[in-house]
Amino acid sequence: MKKNLFKAMIVAVAVMLVATSTTDACTGVKIKTKAGIAVHGRTLEFGIEVPTSLIVVPRNYQFIGSTDNGDGLKYKAKYSFTGLITYTDMVAADGMNEAGLSCGAFFFPSFAEYTTLTKENQSKALSPVDFTNWILAQFATLDEVKKAIENEEVVIVPTVLDGWGSEAPPFHYIVYDKSGESIVIEPLGGKLVIYDNPIGVMSNSPTFDWHMINLRNYVNLKAENPKPVTIAGVTLTQLGQGTGMLGLPGDFTPPARFVKAAVYCSTAIPSETTFDAINQVFHILNSFDIPKGVSREVADGVIYPDYTQLTCARDPQNLKYYYKTYNDQTIKEIDLKAFDANAKDILILSTESTQTVKNVTKDMKPVK
Repeated sequence: MKKNLFKAMIVAVAVMLVATSTTDACTGVKIKTKAGIAVHGRTLEFGIEVPTSLIVVPRNYQFIGSTDNGDGLKYKAKYSFTGLITYTDMVAADGMNEAGLSCGAFFFPSFAEYTTLTKENQSKALSPVDFTNWILAQFATLDEVKKAIENEEVVIVPTVLDGWGSEAPPFHYIVYDKSGESIVIEPLGGKLVIYDNPIGVMSNSPTFDWHMINLRNYVNLKAENPKPVTIAGVTLTQLGQGTGMLGLPGDFTPPARFVKAAVYCSTAIPSETTFDAINQVFHILNSFDIPKGVSREVADGVIYPDYTQLTCARDPQNLKYYYKTYNDQTIKEIDLKAFDANAKDILILSTESTQTVKNVTKDMKPVK
């Protein structure tokens, strides 16, 4: 009995660390093909093993927002969508709908300030994890999203949720439309603040406007290698490739990852097809992959490593959602067009799988 109690306490501490740690390291990126078609993706990190699944939600499915005082906003899905859920809550933390609109929640510790729940606003209240789901279910364009928020059609209220610790999880959100244009939505001072996001990248705290100002510290970075210089008759040449990027931050902090994401996306060579671009998104996000151990919290001698549990990419033109996990690097695809948008039930698929290895020994051929 005492052992079980101790284990429960350890798990509780770990969940609190996940919910409040500044090391949560989700990163979002966007690139375009030669034809100007946008694709985007993100990583998802946690300090403990969080169960995740993929869902497909049909049109007209009924949702009810969660609050600490009972039911919040009640709404039906106008659009079918696919997305990623955590634990067993049937609300997507990241996803894409049939109109090509995508939305993702990113940790925003120390800065998220939600609206206080009252009797007057409860009927339009959503928990922090409900908000992404509401965006995917209700809207087709960024203008629609902006208008709904400016009209205060919803509020995000601090809600204690199963699996997320003793406090409301802190989030801010990125939304992309089908063209790849994007906005960031942040709960600040009890209000939802909207920023246009011209570069389409995302990370965690601090606020989005701070990250954009911080980019000015790195205007010297460039993809091209510098030319040799001569000092006192001695010609100095680069030691290797990549010298144009000297000074690019390489740590796992949110500011560093935001800068690196902006640089990687702005210097990416456009692909011919969206499929090639999706492959490129995964390669870019590989640079943000956090292995177990390098970023961690320690509580009572127990290590909780923050690591990349899942990476996803979205193709809003072809309505395909791709993902891979820490335990299985095989890229998998969900084709939203292949499902009945007017079905009655949510479909679900666990992301849990095991990496397989293809043995190519017998494929070896003699040289002729």
